[in-house]
Amino acid sequence: MCKRFRRLPAVLLLALLAALVVRVPSAGAAAEFHKFNVVLSAIPTQLRATDFNRVIDVTNAQLQNNGLAPIDRIHSSWYLDAEVRYFVRQNLALSLGGGRIRKSVSQEYLPAIAQSIVVSANITSVPLYAGGAYYFKPYNQGDFQARAYVGAGFMSVVYNRASLAVTASGITLPPEATRGLHATNDAPGYYAEAGAHLFFATRFSVLLSGLYRSNEVHNLVDERSPGTVVRDPRGQPLTLDLGGLGFRMALGIGM
Repeated sequence: MCKRFRRLPAVLLLALLAALVVRVPSAGAAAEFHKFNVVLSAIPTQLRATDFNRVIDVTNAQLQNNGLAPIDRIHSSWYLDAEVRYFVRQNLALSLGGGRIRKSVSQEYLPAIAQSIVVSANITSVPLYAGGAYYFKPYNQGDFQARAYVGAGFMSVVYNRASLAVTASGITLPPEATRGLHATNDAPGYYAEAGAHLFFATRFSVLLSGLYRSNEVHNLVDERSPGTVVRDPRGQPLTLDLGGLGFRMALGIGM
């Protein structure tokens, strides 16, 4: 993952803090309200990934049987998102957006000089969504306005990838050791959120909310052999559960 992408959550958080303290110096200024907003979000989120973690557990058992350290299970990730939010009325907004979830864990082993083995697990997903939000009566204080809201909508999670790979350098491993897992599929889903939208005497606003996503991708297939269903350690079709709870920290830009 590039360094710029890794820094993005920190940059968004700094932007949120800056927006919180921005004030227009003119006397009598009021909180600005824009019907059309671009919203950029950084969301630390849960990833349940139950079946995929079972695959990691099987791999870890094999590693530990050979005296090697296990790799981490996957439980959370950053969900980076961009949306357009349009206020049809003061208390009703429509949203359309999309983002990316990406999580990687890996462990490197050095059995001898000039030899290395890397075991890595990766999850990638692109959630797309359309929904709406209902805004409650605002709280006003000088040039500041806070409005609680609840929202929900439909999602489509696409470009989903779940992989577990073993790569070796300077050493030859048996084919069964490097076969790995490369699974993909798309799926529908939904989301719900509740939080507060904070407006200031500027075009920038801040959204803070709890976000729940239901994003279960069923019947994953092998990328290398289309049509072949990937199975979990129990012999059942592999499900990639990308859902869970998250906390949205977002910067709104009024247009």
